[in-house]
Amino acid sequence: MDTVDLLLHPVRLRIVHAMYDGQTRTTTDLCALLPDVSKATVYRHVGLLADGGLLLVEDEQRVRGSVERRYRLHRARAVIDADAAGEMSSDDYRRGFAVAMATLMAEFNVYLDQDGADPTADLVGFRQHALWLSRGELTEMIGEMRAAIASRMGQEPSPERMRYLLSPILFPARTPPPGAPGKRAEDGG
Repeated sequence: MDTVDLLLHPVRLRIVHAMYDGQTRTTTDLCALLPDVSKATVYRHVGLLADGGLLLVEDEQRVRGSVERRYRLHRARAVIDADAAGEMSSDDYRRGFAVAMATLMAEFNVYLDQDGADPTADLVGFRQHALWLSRGELTEMIGEMRAAIASRMGQEPSPERMRYLLSPILFPARTPPPGAPGKRAEDGG
């Protein structure tokens, strides 16, 4: 399986998200982080990610007659690079978007189902903004967003930090610009 196929699955994407902080984890650790997913499913998808080179075995030890492996994410392999994205079809993009949304829904449900979940206190937010941008303005904004996110990605877990998922979604909405010819409300559009 190539990287695109490996990442375009909600459980595998959630495992990658759980491993992205650089910590090593066992499959048992991952099961605790994905309580809504069966152990057998987590084990199967960890195996696929390891076989595909996205998870690396960091350590092995014997535990009650079986081998327990500690995995580390191979970050360089756990991305869909520009070349792979350029080869994706429209259907691949549809599938990728559906997987991203299913992953977000699953993670949000796990959050809401935990004891003490408090969306207001935890500053939970989901917004959608329509922006009019030239290609240059869009490129500049993407650079600013990447810089803001990258400056915080190396932060280590600590008692005062909570892990947040940030999922920017960006695509052009086909709306005619102001003053452009188009359907009027009285024309049924």
